[in-house]
Amino acid sequence: MTTATVNTKRGMSALSLVYCGMFAALMMIGANITSFVPFLVIGGVPITLQTFFAVLAGLILGSRLGAISMTVYMAVGLAGAPVFSKFQGGFSAVLFPTFGFIVSFILVAYIAGKIVERNGSLRSYVIAALVAMCVNYLFGTNWMYAAYKLWAAAPDAFSYGVAWAWMVPPLPKDILLSILAGFFGHRMYKVLKVRRAH
Repeated sequence: MTTATVNTKRGMSALSLVYCGMFAALMMIGANITSFVPFLVIGGVPITLQTFFAVLAGLILGSRLGAISMTVYMAVGLAGAPVFSKFQGGFSAVLFPTFGFIVSFILVAYIAGKIVERNGSLRSYVIAALVAMCVNYLFGTNWMYAAYKLWAAAPDAFSYGVAWAWMVPPLPKDILLSILAGFFGHRMYKVLKVRRAH
């Protein structure tokens, strides 16, 4: 192996780390975007960008690096940095009923990346984004329901149907943002030419 080859591999590895760090940082911003841009709260529903960035991480970085970037985001928050929504952080976050959504971001990035690694068409990017968004909702909502039933103080008349009813207001914006992520991710992958690690 030549020195040039070693340097190239090191450079790509360093670039991959930069991309992972970049998406972890974007997740930190996306979790609290309404704190910086208050008008993104519509009808009392905050327009967060976490699902959008998690999907985009998988589409651009691929399954492995995308999942790593989301794992870094979760680890930083659990270590105590105020990077979760409402600037929360710390290991106690695992007890939050909504912590399942944070865990799901790792799956979201992985699944979105896997789909586009097999088929890089624009159609596949959009489908991957929507499938990944569904995983976010399924995993996060079921975790939230279990949390309220097992260890969190459930509101009066709380039921599985109520848990899903809470997810209706942000659904349209997440569908729209996921479709946008599909188009944007397809374009940006070609521009950035990220070397995906399979």
